[in-house]
Amino acid sequence: MNIFITGGAGFIGSHLSEKMLSEGNQVTVLDNLSTGKLKNIAHLRKNKNFKFVLGSILNKELLEDIIKKCDQIYHLAAAVGVKYIIDNPLESLRTNIGGTENVLELANKFKKKVLVASTSEIYGKSEDLPFSEESDRLLGSTHISRWSYSSAKAIDEFLALAFYREKKLPVVIVRFFNTVGPRQTGQYGMVIPRFIKNALLNHPISIFGDGNQSRCFADVSDIINAITKLMSCKEAEGRIFNVGSTEEISITDLAKKIKKATNSNSRIDYIKYEDAYEDGFEDMQKRMPDLTRVKETIGYEPQINLDQIIQRVVDFYEK
Repeated sequence: MNIFITGGAGFIGSHLSEKMLSEGNQVTVLDNLSTGKLKNIAHLRKNKNFKFVLGSILNKELLEDIIKKCDQIYHLAAAVGVKYIIDNPLESLRTNIGGTENVLELANKFKKKVLVASTSEIYGKSEDLPFSEESDRLLGSTHISRWSYSSAKAIDEFLALAFYREKKLPVVIVRFFNTVGPRQTGQYGMVIPRFIKNALLNHPISIFGDGNQSRCFADVSDIINAITKLMSCKEAEGRIFNVGSTEEISITDLAKKIKKATNSNSRIDYIKYEDAYEDGFEDMQKRMPDLTRVKETIGYEPQINLDQIIQRVVDFYEK
């Protein structure tokens, strides 16, 4: 098959490209390199079945030329990371809403199956755990920039479902929960690579807030296996799926675990949210997915636990 991956030079996209090439597919990647990096795909560019296109999902003419030739679309391109969203609010909204609309319109024009990447940020500040795909959403004020990402990705989901219901476009929506692995950068606030890099350098590990907030981290290889199975599953079309792990840990305990794994002498510092991000910043205290739907649909079960995830990222940075 000819696979088109938007945002394919990013962390998840580069791993997806690897898997698709290993299975004998042709892969075309589109990325504007705002958060993606050429070094993520440098090892793939010698492959005759791999093509990289520098460009934006806001360029509809460029998109059309690629989509009309492909068989499936994995739409991963987005402005991501809390810090990036806050620092680039207008660009983030335009990319995350306008870009997705372009992809869906052209997918519909040529009737190509498309997977739309969404996020656990959808659930907002809700404490109705674990989050199921039908859970209500609870967001803060529009004065708080971080909620613009949740709102934009919700619009993406509404658009995808509308195309499915009205145009019969085969779409699959996945909500990622804290995906981690080699090649992920801590540049835009991703916590595990940021902690590990500082721990290896014996630099202070900075925790934003009181550290009691908890997360569930999933390895990128588990996530890639899940989304490719969902794209091959007719039953998944027109539906939303949480994809992640239910192994929960507080951010303070995560920092301690990483210090132990790296034999680090780093001290742990606590920084107020408003000093790290913006005045009035709000965080999600807990973020745990209900994985019932994805387990029932494709038999999904995470294979890599948190200790193994941490070691994989440590090994990547040490190399």
